[in-house]
Amino acid sequence: MLKNYVLIATLSALLIGCGVGKGDLDPVEKVLAEAEDNRGELQQVLDHYAAEGDSLKLDAARYLIGNMQGHSYVTYYLHDTTDTEIPFNVDDYEDYAALTAANDTLEDEHGLLDFSRHDPMYDIHTITAEFLIENIDYAFRAWRERPWARGLNYEDFRDYVLPYRGSNEPLESWRPALFDKYADIASQLDDSTDPLEATVLINRDIMTWFGFDPRYYYHPTDQSFSEMKASGLGRCEDMTNITIYAMRANGIGVTSDYTPHWANTGNNHAWNAILAPNGEVIPFMGAEANPGEYHLANKLAKAYRKNFAMQPENLTFQEKKQEKVPRWLGGKTYRDVTSDYVEVCQVEVAFEEAIPDSVDIAYLCVFNSGEWKAIHWGRIVDGHALFTDMGKGIAYLPALYLNEKIVPFGPPFILHDDCTQEKLIVLPDVTQTITIGSTTRRRLVASTDGIAKSFLNNGQEYELFFWDDGWQSHGKAISGDSPLTFEGVPAEGLYWLVGTDSDHEERIFTIEERVQVWW
Repeated sequence: MLKNYVLIATLSALLIGCGVGKGDLDPVEKVLAEAEDNRGELQQVLDHYAAEGDSLKLDAARYLIGNMQGHSYVTYYLHDTTDTEIPFNVDDYEDYAALTAANDTLEDEHGLLDFSRHDPMYDIHTITAEFLIENIDYAFRAWRERPWARGLNYEDFRDYVLPYRGSNEPLESWRPALFDKYADIASQLDDSTDPLEATVLINRDIMTWFGFDPRYYYHPTDQSFSEMKASGLGRCEDMTNITIYAMRANGIGVTSDYTPHWANTGNNHAWNAILAPNGEVIPFMGAEANPGEYHLANKLAKAYRKNFAMQPENLTFQEKKQEKVPRWLGGKTYRDVTSDYVEVCQVEVAFEEAIPDSVDIAYLCVFNSGEWKAIHWGRIVDGHALFTDMGKGIAYLPALYLNEKIVPFGPPFILHDDCTQEKLIVLPDVTQTITIGSTTRRRLVASTDGIAKSFLNNGQEYELFFWDDGWQSHGKAISGDSPLTFEGVPAEGLYWLVGTDSDHEERIFTIEERVQVWW
């Protein structure tokens, strides 16, 4: 029976995990060929487990090597518009305020600054046999020895315990140290077979020596294990990575889920999730909040999971006319898990304009930090595109990807809770007077004399835009003590009030019964 299980697991790793189709080269052989000078290190791992005679460990080695393509350590650098690198170290500044002030000073001196990627250092070219063997041996040791790991099947172990990296961080040994650190956890549990209880105990300990610091938003390179131990601080990706290390080192199936773009505010977010024994996915925030205590702060259009294995259903593997796709949607290993978090709709968009012959993929976008950003894709068939598992109560914009840019292609719409779509098309011949007291969601209050309170900055210039095949200006006004009033505004549209020289974090809104409704 064990032999049959091993055979099934091996076929699963090769055919499903690596996305092998008829006529494709064996993924392990493909990676070995691409490893070039590092092929000997990878072959040494395979030979080691073949000689050892542990079939599951050999299968695990083939799984990791067969899915290794594309995994890398990615570094970034700060530069000006001439691509001249500007030295910048977040640890040189006492707090976030000091850091941002220093960044402003650098921009005054050098002009607009931005981060770009250096060439990645791919695992297939740099990983060592010693590192990989250590990871496999300690992963199996945790799976076989920790009492709470006994209920974890091989497929879940392979996906959520075995992988040796969390994101694009430097490769460093972390399993032995964290395996030993929590060696006595089982004796502290009421139920030593409960992985949730073990997760809570380990996460509580992580909270004592690691935490969030916004300075690390300016440290876009994910930190290594030694860096995180030394700093004790990081951004969301670091928090999820250190938690993945601690949990996986002890046989707990934990991953990192994320949204690339919030749907009702700017920025993005990553958090941890544990696979419970009943198959339920329970979110938590490593180094911050335990399973059952954690709730996402903003609205999800999409949630995705970081996987080690290739995901054959992803856009990059599909036949398509356009080779270029929006950057993060070109990933090979993420998986859509939106329905684990929110109620979803299947969204069909009918395009009224003719689709260019060179295009067969469309996108749905959310409004995030002043831009429409692609959050999901759908194949265009007969002028229609279907977008699966979309979050509800969100404003979306259909778009195409032309000349490596998102191009709106149809009116924005609200996806309501009953899955109906409300297109937002302005009526230029029907106008209205609107009063605006805020640029983001606020609790509306009135003063004692009945005058609505304004949350706008006194003396700030603001510009009102409405959407009509792009943002169209309706004019500017200077705020005072009261909300701003704009007359003759086209009705039934989508609007955006933006402060001059702002960071464009203001939110879009509609007007319903003279009240701002935020999206």
